Amino acid sequence: MLRLSLLLLLLPCSSYSMLLGWVESPGYPMRYLPHASLNWSRCAPKGQTISIRLIHLDLENSQDCENDAVKILSNGNRIAVLCGKKEYEELQDIVNPLLFSSPGGCLTLLFHSDYSNTKRHTGFKGFYTLQDFNECEDDPNNECTQFCHNFIGGYRCSCRHGYHLAQDKHTCTVNCAKDLSGLKRGDISSPSWPESYAEHANCKYTLSVEENLQLELHFSEGFDVEQRPDGHCVDELRIETHSETLGPFCGNKPPPSPLLTYSSHVQIHFTSDGFGTNKGFNLNFKTRDKVCRSVVTSNSKVTPLKQEYHRGESVTVTCDLGYEVNSEENEAILTQYETTCQSTGVWAPSYPCEIVDCGLPYIGANSILQVVDGQNTKYNSQIKFYCSSEYYTLDGNDTYTCNANGEWTSVDGNAGMPKCNEVCGMPETDPTTTGRILGGSKAKPGEIPWQLLIKSPKRGGASLINDQWAVTAAHVVEGIRADFLELYGGLIDGQSANISPIRITKIITHPSYSTAPPSKTQTNFDNDIALIKFTSKVKLGPNLLPVCLPEVNRGVSENEQGTVSGWGATIVNDRERIKTKFLQYVHIPVYSLAECMNTPYTPSNEAMTFTNNMFCAGGEGMDSCHGDSGGPFVSPFLSSGGPHYLIGIVSWGSNCLEGAGKGKKKGYYTKVDNYVNWIKKTINEN
Repeated sequence: MLRLSLLLLLLPCSSYSMLLGWVESPGYPMRYLPHASLNWSRCAPKGQTISIRLIHLDLENSQDCENDAVKILSNGNRIAVLCGKKEYEELQDIVNPLLFSSPGGCLTLLFHSDYSNTKRHTGFKGFYTLQDFNECEDDPNNECTQFCHNFIGGYRCSCRHGYHLAQDKHTCTVNCAKDLSGLKRGDISSPSWPESYAEHANCKYTLSVEENLQLELHFSEGFDVEQRPDGHCVDELRIETHSETLGPFCGNKPPPSPLLTYSSHVQIHFTSDGFGTNKGFNLNFKTRDKVCRSVVTSNSKVTPLKQEYHRGESVTVTCDLGYEVNSEENEAILTQYETTCQSTGVWAPSYPCEIVDCGLPYIGANSILQVVDGQNTKYNSQIKFYCSSEYYTLDGNDTYTCNANGEWTSVDGNAGMPKCNEVCGMPETDPTTTGRILGGSKAKPGEIPWQLLIKSPKRGGASLINDQWAVTAAHVVEGIRADFLELYGGLIDGQSANISPIRITKIITHPSYSTAPPSKTQTNFDNDIALIKFTSKVKLGPNLLPVCLPEVNRGVSENEQGTVSGWGATIVNDRERIKTKFLQYVHIPVYSLAECMNTPYTPSNEAMTFTNNMFCAGGEGMDSCHGDSGGPFVSPFLSSGGPHYLIGIVSWGSNCLEGAGKGKKKGYYTKVDNYVNWIKKTINEN
């Protein structure tokens, strides 16, 4: 009975306290052994706390309690580390007031002893209790704005007379929501006007009248809504219409009076915080006929310009520069329209002025487009064009801007998009030695990258003029179906098996080229030119590049030096004719017109025809030969540097093998500058 009485004296005085149990060290009260330990933990329900009150503590004393110790934690955070011997009064006054959990939290006690005790220590003993947490007194964040009432496990809030609890069950506010729809006159004021308005007010006043009327607000003197020193509103008044929000208003300066809302439906909002003694506001509302405002739509202006317009008045709406009328009725870009003020205070018709969008432009082949302003293609945005590889060059400006007409224009104001054209006539390696087709040395890779080889059905040559077209002699491809033609590019070894043929989709011979009847030898090679179109674009590279076309009517000059190339026949030991395996080339001069007109005869003693569409060239022991037909004659000659132009196509000539490669040779070539217009027109149409 004496022990129980002592325990009751130790309990706290709270009427909500109740004893839950004891906690003590292993072996208490005799002694605890070395390497003893205890891990104890309890948790409190919501709205309550758990505490430990030690009545005895006798442990080995050590520096920072590193030997034997009791550690007490609240929700994992250490609140006490104890060791040594403490008297009962010290425990009660200093230690025990610290040993409690947070509301709804957990309390943990950890005890351990080391390997030895030099003296006998009895350990510790305490009891733990569960107590109600008084949120009203001990929790400054209980959220009740007026009255707080505590109960076991929680609390509740209540309000003074004239207030009610909001939905959060903590905030006391006033009931100041009013629907005044249908009234054409009246007064609205903050709660308790002209006395200080209530804290935590959240008022909404609704006004609604006929569509042809508008509400106007007249504020009385004494406007007083709490405002911070920096001008920002603490409490605020806002006025919302169907099209805009006016405010917030605060301080001592009322809104302009009368305040024209231009609307038949208005909501007035007033909110306050939990502090302050300001008076608030008072206003009188009434109605008047609606008028139209001077702004029909954004990004535009109206003419004639007035502050307001009455029913039946019309204006012209003109969109700002770079904006257009968004009307589904018109596909073309419009920048202005007529509109009329209606009795309801709105303009009809009314179309928005939206920023002009040029859209993504057409990107030609081999072009890369970069939008400078992210993905924005609207007025004043910029785009840049690049070519896809070093083997193309940009024809036109690289930077374009979206103008007010919805068109992309270059920085110098020119319309139209740039193109990526093939780099032509610029081999990466020019020959440094002079070879010969008749017994000459072979070309190196990349020296004549426009040279193409026709293997079948007839052996001949062709020249690459862009990434999808080649030009050759008409007599090389006459009567041949496109899918039967074997055409190769990017090689110097004519017998290479590592390169696939270029697929052909179309062969177009010049319409004025004519062949001889089957029973006669052909003596007229006028207009000996044809175009070859590939199924798809070839990939350009150092060994496959186009040659340049000459200017129209460029002409060919006597003694002009050029280079002719091909896989035609060559001479071995000055007498034997063979088909060369490797690409050959030779530099030869152009002959005079008189020399060219002195044409050879056929075996049947018929003179060959020379026309203005031809020229001839050759040299001592140097000329094109059998199998070179359709191949290129370029100027300037290769070792002189580029760009190189295709001025001739190997067409016909004297017997290049007569005289075993000795003496003056003469070959005839189609004069390409006479056909540049036909070439470009044919390519554009096909």
